[in-house]
Amino acid sequence: MNNVKALSYKSENGRNGMMKKFVLLIVALVVFALVGCSKDEPKEGEGSAEAEYGGTLKVAMSAQPPTLDVHLTTSSDAIDVSLNIYETLVAQNSKQQAEPVLAETVEKSDDGLTYTFKLREGIKFHNGKEMTADDVVASMNRWVEKSSRAKLLLAGSTFEKEDDYTVVLKLENAVTDVLDVMAGRGQFPAIMPAEVLASAGADGVSEYIGTGPFKFTDWKQDRFIHLTKFDDYSPAEGEPDGLVGSKTVYVDDVEFHIVTDSSTRMAGVQTGEYDIALNMPFDSYEQLVNTSNLQTFSPFDKGAISLVYNKKSGIMTNPDLRKAINAGIDSHSVMLAAVGNEKLFKLSPNFMSPENADWATDAGKEVYNLGDVEKAKQLLKEAGYNNEEVILYATGDYDHHYNSAVVLKEQLSKMGVNAKLEIYDWPTLLDKRNNPENWDLMVAGISYVTTPSQLLAVNPDWPGWTNDEKISTALDEIRVAATKEEAKEQWSDLQSYMLNDYVPHTQFGHYASVISATDKLEDLKIFNTALLWEVKKTK
Repeated sequence: MNNVKALSYKSENGRNGMMKKFVLLIVALVVFALVGCSKDEPKEGEGSAEAEYGGTLKVAMSAQPPTLDVHLTTSSDAIDVSLNIYETLVAQNSKQQAEPVLAETVEKSDDGLTYTFKLREGIKFHNGKEMTADDVVASMNRWVEKSSRAKLLLAGSTFEKEDDYTVVLKLENAVTDVLDVMAGRGQFPAIMPAEVLASAGADGVSEYIGTGPFKFTDWKQDRFIHLTKFDDYSPAEGEPDGLVGSKTVYVDDVEFHIVTDSSTRMAGVQTGEYDIALNMPFDSYEQLVNTSNLQTFSPFDKGAISLVYNKKSGIMTNPDLRKAINAGIDSHSVMLAAVGNEKLFKLSPNFMSPENADWATDAGKEVYNLGDVEKAKQLLKEAGYNNEEVILYATGDYDHHYNSAVVLKEQLSKMGVNAKLEIYDWPTLLDKRNNPENWDLMVAGISYVTTPSQLLAVNPDWPGWTNDEKISTALDEIRVAATKEEAKEQWSDLQSYMLNDYVPHTQFGHYASVISATDKLEDLKIFNTALLWEVKKTK
């Protein structure tokens, strides 16, 4: 029996061996065929990202930046380009909260007078030099000197080197919004090489060198700005979130083309001449959305449109007149005229961005967007208004400003206000509004800021001249509040006071920007502008 079993086992092994050889032959033939096919027809998803994506990303922008030295300018066009070149110690996440970028950690002393920034090590500038505390100290102290909001809110503060990778910020007064101020968008505190800053003239640095994912290559005036992928870029850890987290670059180059005519930008993105078109006109929104080969974005990141009252000279120094006009304004009609599409505006009394997780509040909504003409007439009478001429300023260079002013003029007339609308080009308006004897009312676009203390509505030096002891005292208390929750509650109370009693501005509403891109781009993210890291373009 044992011999039979052995023979049977041997025969079975023989058959199995032949079968295995046959199967292996078939597998080999299949693999050979697949390899042969893959050389000619790559399968979707195979290969590295570098093999699939790259090339030049072409972005059409609406104006030429005045400079790329962002310590000196609040130009949105300059910021759109410079966010790719420079980085900061801290920046905003998608909720507009400050988080570390070039700083690895941030520690605040118990008395709130000292902030210690531990720097990430091994960060390279575009010139190959490693970033150290010397560069950070030079950059941040220059920013404190040059930035209008830093001079106002961090006056007397200094940055000092502790060691090569540690920087200490020393404050004269303990305030809670230090990191929020540093994370702001306009005149942002870009970190540059110390030697570049040392050689800077009055008009700014002569070399645009940062630590960002793209490096500056060339600038042909009135034509384009060329950036190149920075191969030695060291991204931060964490998921991409607004301006923080990891930044992976999938394209080789970026060209910002300066295309001032919006119809040319629109035609260019439709035909594929441009991959992305920024600052598209509101009236093109529906056409862009309904164009099959485009993806169109409308983020609420631009700011608000407001009516500013001159509180330094003239008839509008009377708060009862300001309350009367505020009561009669139909903000919905103004915003619809401004942007032409209800999808592109939000009605909210928020002086801050409604998307700001720390500061958004609807306090004061009971007196917002009333559109009550009869109440306005009654309040005007009680305030002693006697048909005096009221000068309303606006610019014709921005359609949403002009259109807002035309509708507002009609509303003022219905209330019984003798308003005279004066339209100027933007440079002229900037000059004339500085004289409080020139005007009473002004339509203005108000950009978003990171803290209430940076708002133009509370700035005593900005045209409009808000100068109220209760407001200034409340702002000081907000800045030294023990917690963010306490500060937000105090801000809600202050916003309610401003809207109900003081009325520095009447807020019409918040408006979106319109950005369009070819549908051939993948993973394009928008945060105030088009973010050019993470986006993928097929070669």
